[in-house]
Amino acid sequence: MTSPREGRIGKRGDLPMAHQAGGQRPAPRPVPEGREAQAYLRDYATLLESVPFPSLVVDHRWDVVLANGAFAALFRGIGPHPTAMPGDNFLRFVLFHPDAATVLGEHESSWGLPMLAQFKRALDRHAHDHGLQAIRREIAQDPIMEAAFRQGLPHWIRAVGEGAAEHDGAVRPLLHPDPRWGATDCRIVDDTPKTLRELGYTRLTLVLRDTRRPGGTARRPRRTRGAATHLTVVPTPEP
Repeated sequence: MTSPREGRIGKRGDLPMAHQAGGQRPAPRPVPEGREAQAYLRDYATLLESVPFPSLVVDHRWDVVLANGAFAALFRGIGPHPTAMPGDNFLRFVLFHPDAATVLGEHESSWGLPMLAQFKRALDRHAHDHGLQAIRREIAQDPIMEAAFRQGLPHWIRAVGEGAAEHDGAVRPLLHPDPRWGATDCRIVDDTPKTLRELGYTRLTLVLRDTRRPGGTARRPRRTRGAATHLTVVPTPEP
């Protein structure tokens, strides 16, 4: 299967279009300078496609630079959205797409809060980045999410520790559309090679767990479409 991102590296006319906040006019996503960097990414896309688990490469904004067929299969049932498709910007998908909880199990606590913490960290490091600032404005437009970002998130981090926001090594629930997986867990593995990191990218792989095997975790009930997917309740530390 051809990687959904493979043909988008190289010529500028083939680049993905990154939608801006509020459904504004899309802008071309930048590509690395130099033939060697672009050739590396083309070859890396081939490598990514050989991985049986969902795997993606993102930049500091969580724009998806590369993703394999297993990633596309995981999110194949996701409906259209002008700014928050999983193959365009994974951060926006987690925070803003109404279908996110149909795939990301325990969406708020296991995915939303850690991703919100990752966003804050990126914003602290790249305060003047236009793409991150656009996401910040969109958060501010949602009173519940704004309260979660400003008040709830600091309480959550103090309660669970900074490490809970890290992706590498985290085990998080998934609701895979393929019944052979169904309600399962994945371990997120950051396996970014040196060259990819120097380009400003991070690779994450969702290693699916077969919960039918002995010792597997219990299956979780499937979330139904239309359930609340933005942050509604933020855990606070015990008094």
